[in-house]
Amino acid sequence: MITLLSAPTNLGLRPPEPGSVPGAAKAPEALREAGLYERFLARGATDSGVVLPGRYVADDAVRPPGRVRNEAAFVDHSRRLASRIGAALDAGRSPVVVGGDCSVLVAAGIAVRRRGDVGLVHVDGHTDFRHPGNSEACAAVAGEALAAAVGLHWPAISDIDGLGPYFAAEHTAHIGHRDDDEEQEEVRALLARVTPSAEVSARGPRAVAAETAAAAGSAYWLQLDVDVLDPSVMPAVDSPDPGGLTADELTVLLRELAPRAVGASVTVFDPDLDPDGRYARLLTEILGEGLADLGSAVRPA
Repeated sequence: MITLLSAPTNLGLRPPEPGSVPGAAKAPEALREAGLYERFLARGATDSGVVLPGRYVADDAVRPPGRVRNEAAFVDHSRRLASRIGAALDAGRSPVVVGGDCSVLVAAGIAVRRRGDVGLVHVDGHTDFRHPGNSEACAAVAGEALAAAVGLHWPAISDIDGLGPYFAAEHTAHIGHRDDDEEQEEVRALLARVTPSAEVSARGPRAVAAETAAAAGSAYWLQLDVDVLDPSVMPAVDSPDPGGLTADELTVLLRELAPRAVGASVTVFDPDLDPDGRYARLLTEILGEGLADLGSAVRPA
């Protein structure tokens, strides 16, 4: 059974402009208004409520070296969200975490790591693989979440409560980056499978999903950053880059991946960039169809 869990956090994002706050935290309620929750609840899903984050602070001027933006609030929220994800898993449910920004992947990683080892399928228009070993610009966990998930970050982020790495690199697969992604070669060298968006379009999402699921193992967490979609389809994200998937391609990809996923997280939709709600309604259609069978092929522990 699917359960929906709202995580309205923007703690992992950079400010869109000085003194401003990212809009991704509004995504769960925008998607609720668009009918996403109603659609799942009508099929028997439950609503597990919300895990509120601490206050977003643009702390670049005062943050000491070796720390990410909003670090204390981020770690606190990750722990609390992980506990709620874990409670859903322990109850035999398949949680859909509706973010918020993609730093929620850390909380998902903590939750599943506490209960054993599962793989990770990371569907994102970027590799999110910036880390202290390849960049001096580490600050925003949303752009560093995959690196943190496989243990390549400062321990305060990648080893919360001594649980890192949250996912083993050899059971982690990524789909969806563009051809100019700066970290793609490093990611290819470390992860089990890496597929750019152009290959999904060329070979078809069913073939890519089958190979990705095989690489990630019999059960995995499914992380979706909606900027994997082309900006002509989904411009309401903080980092839109051309060359992404169509709505149909993403729907098929999710439909093929969802059955073996123990849970999923959906991130970086920004309602501030969707004033009439059309993109929230599009996401509701994609997610409602693509995640309908989430967890259906996962064997009970």
